Amino acid sequence: MPLITERVEQAKLGTNDKVICRMPSGWAVMGDVQFLPGYCLLLPDPVVPSLNSLSDSARSTFLLDMVRIGDALLKVTGAHRINYEILGNSEPELHAHLFPRYHHEPEERRGMPAWFYDWSAAVPYSKQQHGQLHQQLLHAIQAEG
Repeated sequence: MPLITERVEQAKLGTNDKVICRMPSGWAVMGDVQFLPGYCLLLPDPVVPSLNSLSDSARSTFLLDMVRIGDALLKVTGAHRINYEILGNSEPELHAHLFPRYHHEPEERRGMPAWFYDWSAAVPYSKQQHGQLHQQLLHAIQAEG
């Protein structure tokens, strides 16, 4: 089963511990790793191949949900901006990455895409370490909607 489909199925079953909340277009989830605290994704439900596969209204809903997550990230993390990325090259199912970017990042990384971080050395998401941020994001997203 493709990864995004698998994660959405887990969200529906309540077995994906990274789920922040259900949104009109899909699921807001924490990233598997937290090299940038607050790294999140938006997973569509139902899963589709790309943004172009959606109707105009579904596209608008997905993008609005993406920005709502970004607003919540700005509110709770102290990030100075959010990088939004929809790629789909290695996982050919629609999903959006939201990377909070911080002034305290190493200068050599600050102007580069988040993909240049060493993901294998990143702190894995855990409820114990990231649970408070998870809850703050949930409340901020709910307040936006």
